[in-house]
Amino acid sequence: MTTTGDSDAPITRLEQALHAARALVLADLAAREVAEADVVSMVEESVVQRRWWVEQWPDGAGYVAGLVAQDVQDALLGTYGRWPLCPVCGGGDPHALEVEPELGPDPQWVCHKAGVRVAAIGGLATASGGTASS
Repeated sequence: MTTTGDSDAPITRLEQALHAARALVLADLAAREVAEADVVSMVEESVVQRRWWVEQWPDGAGYVAGLVAQDVQDALLGTYGRWPLCPVCGGGDPHALEVEPELGPDPQWVCHKAGVRVAAIGGLATASGGTASS
């Protein structure tokens, strides 16, 4: 049985989803070299807010990673700029990838301009191209 901290309580589905979302988004931030302390704080703030959201709607636990990614992306827009920038489109105006689906399981970073899936949330470290988006 997996436990949290010093207690003997099992890790709940909620905690698993929140820890996974945090890890995936932090991996993408690190992959794009923007995992500074203030940015990590944005992730933590989103996780706190999404904890409440999933407590209200437990069936939404599978959607948390995409929501945290969107929250951080929105928070970064005002202080850092567009993130993550699309690695697929060369030249022209730089643009950010988008999370798809906006609310659903298995979220992906997608370039809507090129119509391709670039990487799963958490997979930007290995993203260089993309696969056709349906």
